Amino acid sequence: MTSQVSSPTEQADEALVGEQRKPVGTKDVRRLDRVIIRFAGDSGDGMQLTGDRFTSETASFGNDLSTLPNFPAEIRAPAGTLPGVSSFQLHFADHDILTPGDAPNVLVAMNPAALKANMADVPRGAEIILNTDEFTKRAMQKVGYATSPLEDGSLDGYSVHPVPLTTMTVEALKEFDLSRKEAERSKNMFALGLLSWMYNRPTEGTEKFLAAKFAKKPQIAAANLAAFRAGWNFGETTEDFAVSYEVAPAAQTFPTGTYRNISGNLALSYGLVAASRQADLPLYLGSYPITPASDILHELSRHKNFGVRTFQAEDEIAGIGAALGAAFGGSLAVTTTSGPGVALKSETIGLAVSLELPLLVIDIQRGGPSTGLPTKTEQADLLQAMYGRNGEAPVPIVAPMTPADCFDAAMEAARIALAYRTPVLLLSDGYLANGSEPWRVPEVDELPDLRVQFAQGPNHTLDDGTEVFWPYKRDPQTLARPWAVPGTPGLEHRIGGIEKQDGSGNISYDPANHEFMVRTRQAKIDGIDVPDLDVDDPTVGTDEAADTLVLGWGSTYGPITAAVRRLRAAGVPIAQAHLRHLNPFPHNLGEVLGRYDKVVIPEMNLGQLATLIRAKYLVDAHSYNQVNGMPFKAEQLATALKEAIDG
Repeated sequence: MTSQVSSPTEQADEALVGEQRKPVGTKDVRRLDRVIIRFAGDSGDGMQLTGDRFTSETASFGNDLSTLPNFPAEIRAPAGTLPGVSSFQLHFADHDILTPGDAPNVLVAMNPAALKANMADVPRGAEIILNTDEFTKRAMQKVGYATSPLEDGSLDGYSVHPVPLTTMTVEALKEFDLSRKEAERSKNMFALGLLSWMYNRPTEGTEKFLAAKFAKKPQIAAANLAAFRAGWNFGETTEDFAVSYEVAPAAQTFPTGTYRNISGNLALSYGLVAASRQADLPLYLGSYPITPASDILHELSRHKNFGVRTFQAEDEIAGIGAALGAAFGGSLAVTTTSGPGVALKSETIGLAVSLELPLLVIDIQRGGPSTGLPTKTEQADLLQAMYGRNGEAPVPIVAPMTPADCFDAAMEAARIALAYRTPVLLLSDGYLANGSEPWRVPEVDELPDLRVQFAQGPNHTLDDGTEVFWPYKRDPQTLARPWAVPGTPGLEHRIGGIEKQDGSGNISYDPANHEFMVRTRQAKIDGIDVPDLDVDDPTVGTDEAADTLVLGWGSTYGPITAAVRRLRAAGVPIAQAHLRHLNPFPHNLGEVLGRYDKVVIPEMNLGQLATLIRAKYLVDAHSYNQVNGMPFKAEQLATALKEAIDG
């Protein structure tokens, strides 16, 4: 969750704190405070669906949770190979948590490749559920196993549960008129049923989901439901699973309200729809599909009832061109992409800066450069967002912290774009986009009023007394120019990429006018009203004040906060602050940085925010960087921060 309210300190991710409870039937039920489960298999084994269903039931049960889907870039990587492994990690607890967890307590491995690809993350003592049917000699040789890990002792020290998932699934479905290959496809539902029994998850939601998903194929729906129930029954009856576990709802974590599980891309989509309603403007999305941003296009296309129009363009340039045209026409205009697409859109972003029209450019960052790592996460587009255009073309930058926070970030980006008549870059990333957590559905009266006033008539009087419309006459507070909808009588004006004359908007090559316009556009961005930076520093006013500040932005919020909690629990004084606004920076940022002897900035890049902080504030900021396509682990960050404090 995004809340910073005091909560139980996160323990080591491999810890399972439990106490014995009364047995149910012949099996014991143990209470745990937290569990991390990872489903792993071939990219055709349905691991993402399995994890998503387990997550949905966990959310409905009331646990706090955080997820980490991880899948290959290829649409269908070679079956049974290491590059083809797909996994889904879920961390759920009875208290406030912030990350998907460092290491799984339970690994479900559907084949040898899934086992080998994930064993480096599995701590000793963890439970491993293996689909023994897939551990054939050929399958093991394909991933480099000279001997079977089921027999060579390499899994000693783990609690291994060998389960013939494929065979048992086929047996459970023998009454259905299905081929063996068709029946085998339901083995992920068998695994889901088993894990649902192990952790006392609700089942009604999954049963309804299967009925709805396969409504046009009732036999397939019935088969998947039978496999799911067979997995549950196997857990209930087999002697191999003597204990099931219970993680109570996180009753003290959530303020009163209506909650749902939400991913970052879904939250962002809802935020855009809400912003358009609060602004009383139609929402227009001009986009070209690109991983990991495509889900926003898919989701928004479902909401025509809210006045949403989506246009899937032939390329990135056409997508933003159409969106900018929609902005000129009076819509809340959006274009979505990832890093390579931002590069292609850069000229049109510069045009939007020149035209001074509201436009949301949403960048779901991924590993680069070029095509890079399409399905892996990274934070390496910050400098591109800041400077990736020709000329002086300043653009506000907003970054969400968590999947649920993507809703609020979308609302904030829309506020800035509409109030200041400027394109705004929103920097999410693959970790936030695909990850999920509980989200409190806000009441409508909690949302900001984003309504704008279009120009209605002349706004300037010439020396001869003639009243005219000047498209570049500015609001004295925001420096925003008027927004004139095409077709409004008397408000005809020209637009284009050539420099405008101050006020009149006529083409101008005058050097003095150009300098004035450049400085005015920069002053408009510099003057954007953003909240002061909040600092989480419990040592303020105490005898042992923290001398180290850890500063983050974007999706590093969860791992940083989890690491800070661990250090504080160990008695280490440390302060934390997290940036939502990256351009302009909060006005008090320089003062905050000056309070601390050391500033550490963890980033999933090679130090881009640190570069900006060093340049602007002349602070000797220390970078801690990672660019391996995965989010930071809390223990890893805690160790690095402790070394920085002691250094």
